[in-house]
Amino acid sequence: MSTATINRTIDTMLDTPSAQVPTLSLADQARDPQGFAAALGGSFERFGFAIVADHGVPQDLIDRAWDETQQLFALPEEEKRGYFVEGAGGARGYTPFKTEIAKDAKHVDLKEFWHVGRELPEGHRFAGEMAPNIWPARPKGFKDTFVELFSAFDTAGDKLLSAIALHLGLDEDWFDPAVRDGNSVLRLLHYPPIPVDAEGVRAGAHEDINLITLLLGAEEAGLELLDRQSGRWLAIKPPEGAMVVNVGDMLQRLTNHVLPSTTHRVINPPPERRGHSRYSMPFFLHPAPDFLIQTLPQTITAENPNRYPEPITAQDYLMQRLVEIGLIKK
Repeated sequence: MSTATINRTIDTMLDTPSAQVPTLSLADQARDPQGFAAALGGSFERFGFAIVADHGVPQDLIDRAWDETQQLFALPEEEKRGYFVEGAGGARGYTPFKTEIAKDAKHVDLKEFWHVGRELPEGHRFAGEMAPNIWPARPKGFKDTFVELFSAFDTAGDKLLSAIALHLGLDEDWFDPAVRDGNSVLRLLHYPPIPVDAEGVRAGAHEDINLITLLLGAEEAGLELLDRQSGRWLAIKPPEGAMVVNVGDMLQRLTNHVLPSTTHRVINPPPERRGHSRYSMPFFLHPAPDFLIQTLPQTITAENPNRYPEPITAQDYLMQRLVEIGLIKK
């Protein structure tokens, strides 16, 4: 069955309308920085999401990463669990199936994942907050692939932050010092096949913690956003090769909700597709641990008073949220 046929089947069964999120080309940024910034910012203000094509992450690298991700999660359970660090909040390496839970959810998410962080030189000032990476013995070449992919995501993220800065009336390089040596995380996600009567969903309704999330497309449908205007769930269906980008809670807080962090989820597929795995690859772009999240003055108005008069460091905010989603136990 073709991908198009699968998507039509899922659409029919779930009867979920599609979000009219515009597809933007990152290649337009070089030609018209202000125009691209306005289009990206407008999409974020309306949906909290944007779809970005021509993002610059090489397709051969993406293909290699998908192949190695599937090989990784196909490893024996005992071998994968050897890369799980108890009490580390899932910061690096493997996190087993049914560990993470969306805030205020009743059921744990039906997923397992692997985290890759920034490679830091020995003795770096953030070594205490940013753990060293854990690299599996197999598949072969895994480290090289994902160090390269992390760097490609980093580059694309910097360009998007530059556009966000322009949209907010800031210098285009405003975010550069904030994200230099930032605590970003590349998550490799596997939603295994599930029983027809499985409780819960693959990923419960949630918002992301970070500044922005860059998500490479998945083979199986299921990603939905909660539209703030209508209160309805809307399916997100990027064109092949495009990237979904969404605002996280740190950016929402920084902008006093001018750029909203939108609730989203990954629903279970219809019964005939529940025997299939789903893979995805989000890059959670974080600032440096010592970045102070302080409301931007230009986002404070009489109609939109400061919601966050007390600033907080990115590290303290991250720790609060990891407790809420069950990755760190109090």
